[in-house]
Amino acid sequence: MMSSSPLTPTTYASEISPRWSHGWSLALSVALIVLGVIAVVLPQIGGLAVTLYFGWLLLLSGVALLLFAWRTHAAGVMASQVLVGVVSGLIGGFLIAKPGAGLASLTLLLAGYLLLEGLLELTAAFRVRPRAGRTWLIVDGVVALVIAAAIVTSWPSSAAWIVGTLVGINLIFGGISRLMVTGAVRRHVGVLGV
Repeated sequence: MMSSSPLTPTTYASEISPRWSHGWSLALSVALIVLGVIAVVLPQIGGLAVTLYFGWLLLLSGVALLLFAWRTHAAGVMASQVLVGVVSGLIGGFLIAKPGAGLASLTLLLAGYLLLEGLLELTAAFRVRPRAGRTWLIVDGVVALVIAAAIVTSWPSSAAWIVGTLVGINLIFGGISRLMVTGAVRRHVGVLGV
């Protein structure tokens, strides 16, 4: 229950944050699991969805960079922003226009992303002292590294289905690990009486 005292960092952290963040963390966990199951069941659609997602991100970032360049008055900055904006826009437009052709390239990009994610999850797990939920961070990191290795060893023959399937598996494990960490934090916060 919230007090009528002014909102300070202490009252915010102790009265609002745990309940609010628990609900959002729980919703994110469930959403990741559901999206992961959909991607595993329909891997071709999942792969094309990932390709289109990256295509739109690149296209929109290209447009944003061009708008930024237009507002910039320094010639060197303007030229670099125009160049990066055009390249981003062209690659994004290609991925949107030809998602099947872009899928093979994105397969390797995905492997690099999962490699980085796995290393960062493991780093986070080993930087945290042994606490509840740490094991799930380790599991998430190892799964991401295994998926990255599977992508690299089977590329390009399985690009049509591997992106959707592996992204789905990664989303499921990410959702489960966050669900477990959320439960551990909720138990810990409950013990503190916050």
